[in-house]
Amino acid sequence: MISPGMLLSERYEIIDRVGSGGMADVYKARDQRLNRFVAIKILKPEYSNDAKFVSKFRGEAQSVAGLSHPNVVNVYDGEDDDLYYIVMELVEGITLKRFIEKKGRLDVKEAIGIGVQIAQGMQAAHDNSIIHRDIKPQNIIISKEGKVKVTDFGIAKAATSNTITSNAMGSVHYISPEQARGGYSDEKSDIYSLGVTMYEMLSGKVPFEGDSTVTVALAHIQEEATPLDKIDPEIPHSLSKIVMKCMQKKPDMRYMTASALIADLKRALIE
Repeated sequence: MISPGMLLSERYEIIDRVGSGGMADVYKARDQRLNRFVAIKILKPEYSNDAKFVSKFRGEAQSVAGLSHPNVVNVYDGEDDDLYYIVMELVEGITLKRFIEKKGRLDVKEAIGIGVQIAQGMQAAHDNSIIHRDIKPQNIIISKEGKVKVTDFGIAKAATSNTITSNAMGSVHYISPEQARGGYSDEKSDIYSLGVTMYEMLSGKVPFEGDSTVTVALAHIQEEATPLDKIDPEIPHSLSKIVMKCMQKKPDMRYMTASALIADLKRALIE
């Protein structure tokens, strides 16, 4: 059991558990060597015993460790002595999901500002051939200074080897149609998920609801979302169109790159 005071790799002193996800628990710890606080994501035992999963998890952690960008949570280290974990930058703040829940919905300028920062983090990853595959408000942290950071790259990619049903209900609301079919996913799949995230920021709800993961997944494949400016006439038509373009069923109909999306979001902000 992981408990406060425990030392990992004779270096990281566990202080407290700060969160838990479907595949890992997150702890605040002190790096005794560099005398700084860090976040440590420790893989749950049921995943630690899956050799295929572990190798994907480690491979992805190593590739993300080379990624340094202000809108991405930095990964410093990944270790294992029967325990698989990733050491990351500790960001004090709240998830975008909690932020939306607290505010109900975000105003247009705020939503665009957050959307641009998420897209910048995604673009940095895509430039390094890293696809997130699980962009959702739960994986976006807003720091106390208002900086937006994308987290959970390592787990997202490793998790795609598991089926959609074993994935948490939370993720299915944001997955692209091609992921819902269990098919190939690429940068444009992340753009779809960012579109859904922006949809929720602006309307206060996800585009597709359902009683089960299967119902929601099918809706992503078959149903059209209600345009944002039909839900709220105060949302500019140009912004509604940008979000709908991100959420096109066919990947080729979406933005080709996160940079192209950023350019349109900035234009919408000026207008």
